Amino acid sequence: MINSNSLNTKNLVLGLGVTGLSIARYLKRSNLNAVFFDTRKVPPGAEELLGILPKSKLLFGNVDLSKDINRIIVSPGIPDKYPLLVDARSKDIEIISDIELFTQEVSIPFVAITGSNGKSTVTTLLNEMCIKDGLCSFAGGNLGQPALDLLLEKEPDIYILELSSFQLQRTKKLPAKVAVLLNVTPDHLDWHTNESEYRQAKYRIYSEAEFAVVNRADSKAIKHSQHCSRVVSFGLDAPDDNQYGLRFHGGEVYFACGKSLLMPINKLGIQGIHNQLNALAALAAGDLLGLKKSAMLEVLTKFSGLPHRMQYVAQVKTVNYVNDSKATNVAASVASINSIKSKLILIAGGDGKGGDFKDIGIAAKEKLRCAILMGKDAKKIARAIDTQTPIFFAKDMNEAVKKAASCARNEDTVLLSPACASLDQYSNYAQRGDSFCSAVMELKQ
Repeated sequence: MINSNSLNTKNLVLGLGVTGLSIARYLKRSNLNAVFFDTRKVPPGAEELLGILPKSKLLFGNVDLSKDINRIIVSPGIPDKYPLLVDARSKDIEIISDIELFTQEVSIPFVAITGSNGKSTVTTLLNEMCIKDGLCSFAGGNLGQPALDLLLEKEPDIYILELSSFQLQRTKKLPAKVAVLLNVTPDHLDWHTNESEYRQAKYRIYSEAEFAVVNRADSKAIKHSQHCSRVVSFGLDAPDDNQYGLRFHGGEVYFACGKSLLMPINKLGIQGIHNQLNALAALAAGDLLGLKKSAMLEVLTKFSGLPHRMQYVAQVKTVNYVNDSKATNVAASVASINSIKSKLILIAGGDGKGGDFKDIGIAAKEKLRCAILMGKDAKKIARAIDTQTPIFFAKDMNEAVKKAASCARNEDTVLLSPACASLDQYSNYAQRGDSFCSAVMELKQ
């Protein structure tokens, strides 16, 4: 690998890391080479890249696009306003995502799932439903394996893809068998030009879909999905025929399809109103795939959730500790706070990505015993919380957990739900969540 400021190849891969390496493996299978560019002096995966494509070049600093470059393949985290991409658009150079490459390659059906919150849970639920019903199903994309790496395996019956707004914005063709949009709340406003651009990226998931799953509360999603040959909606109200929602019967609330009662909601393995919506969305998608309801319902009863998503960690001296590190935006944290019935000690903070935290204060007002805040936007969150609530600042997770333990009373819940991204202090949300779990375990010693 060499450090050069000029290029002499047709493919430029912008950004290394997990997605960049999956693109490298794709190019190798296609007998293509590329130049890779990363802003970091020691990007993750640099050594591995050399093993995949020994003749590839890895560049840093300024790049000259005046040479023989006709395609830039971009990793999701790099915004459109990045200067190299601005320059590329001015020169009419094609800019595509790894998802675009996936859709060009794949010939079997796939499901595309997005949303500001809940997409990893629904992707996992639907994948397990497919497997339970006897299908060979692979899940990936923004969750787990990158989409292009799924093509390394034997061909399944179906792919289940979680897609971010970043990926959707750069994907021109997305002929999904089923497209699912769970919800749209403000997020990634540091990446997108504005909220409208973010929303439009999400709605693109329906652009070429055969079938659509829509949230009945989102009139714009309904409008964007009208061209699909079949649309199934979900919501917390009583559903019309062949739609999904909740019905009250005999003193209990049930998941329902039309007037048919499917299962009491208290049998759901994951708790919270937001997870009831996730379950309904998975049921709707599974219905469009022709899955047996018995298989889908069995998965709903047994699925206990994903790590870092309202993950129960431990009880220490009658206080419950819950890891919700994946709550990287305000709406996700609000949903988690609303699912807690006890008094709450909230650990939050990080990089707020330009978000507004006022809804955190509203959601927590009646149940918040105190808040422990950390990271880049800690003071911004503090200003959004009721001034009557005790607020403390912590330099790291160990200090935050110890302070939470000292504030907690009998049967309180200590909830890590940051409402922020983690990259100001951690490599990712998983490392942040693991740090919380480790600090809780130290309390038990």
